[in-house]
Amino acid sequence: MSDDRVRQGVAARASVEVEVRMDSDQRKTMMADVRAGLTMEPKELAPKYFYDELGSQLFEQITELPEYYPTRIERSILTDRAGEIVAAAGNPASLIELGSGSAAKTRVLLDAMRDAGCLHTYVPVDISEEITRETASRLVAEYPGLEVSGIVCDFEHDLEPLPPCPAPRMIAFLGGTIGNLYPDARQDFLRKITALLGPDDRFLLGTDLIKERSRLEAAYDDSSGVTAAFNRNVLSVLNRELGADFDLDTFEHRATYDDREARIDIRLRSLADQRVRVRDLDLEVTFTEGEEMRTEISTKFTRHRLEGVYAGAGLVLDAWFTDPAHDYALSLARPR
Repeated sequence: MSDDRVRQGVAARASVEVEVRMDSDQRKTMMADVRAGLTMEPKELAPKYFYDELGSQLFEQITELPEYYPTRIERSILTDRAGEIVAAAGNPASLIELGSGSAAKTRVLLDAMRDAGCLHTYVPVDISEEITRETASRLVAEYPGLEVSGIVCDFEHDLEPLPPCPAPRMIAFLGGTIGNLYPDARQDFLRKITALLGPDDRFLLGTDLIKERSRLEAAYDDSSGVTAAFNRNVLSVLNRELGADFDLDTFEHRATYDDREARIDIRLRSLADQRVRVRDLDLEVTFTEGEEMRTEISTKFTRHRLEGVYAGAGLVLDAWFTDPAHDYALSLARPR
């Protein structure tokens, strides 16, 4: 190996830091979450337990389905308008991405920051240490001189403090994931974001917009049944991790739009009277025929509604970017 290549390899390794903030006893957390959810009325499971290896693969398939437009349209807005977004954010030196995963969409923003001559630091924040380290290693190779300071954590609870990185900064929360939070949790989360922002920093948020019921429901209940398999897979996770005996064939996927709450409500409906045992919780749970257990919500927004949500968290909507059909939006907010 040449001396130049050795020096480049050392530089790349020196440009990556990953801090792990995950609770060491994640199983204990899961047990508490599942016990609380299965003893609620109505019953509910936390959507973060969808994402085992199979669940992650199924979700990737969902993002490519013709009915599921959010990922495709968000990507198109980023591709078409990344330069405008970066300029509107004040040419940030640092990009902090919540739920970064493989940073597939983020590269468009990193490219725009590089082209604007402002790119210095990327902070991926994700629950998977393996993916965060892999992503960091790839990015320092793709973007010479880039500093990567990853955080492995549940960003709803363990995001603070952020690693030192040059201002101005842009915190990005893409994918419409904000819609998975209930209103009180959403406001708490956004207030935490506000507390992290300096006067020149910006928050970039992806939100799905309200549209006709038929399109919304089809996006979460596709004709090929991939979303149904994804939803039922959470029961497989409980069977494997907690010794439960859910029969997946006795639950059907349901996704309906709630006009009053402006959100998709995703549930599993029991097809029979049945009793489920969760061995590791020493818990028996009864389901009646037709009983539904919520597994996720996905709230939809208008610009006016989002302005109100921002205001409640001490933020001001600063810039608004949509696709031509106004199906989806990326917005920039600043501290009030």
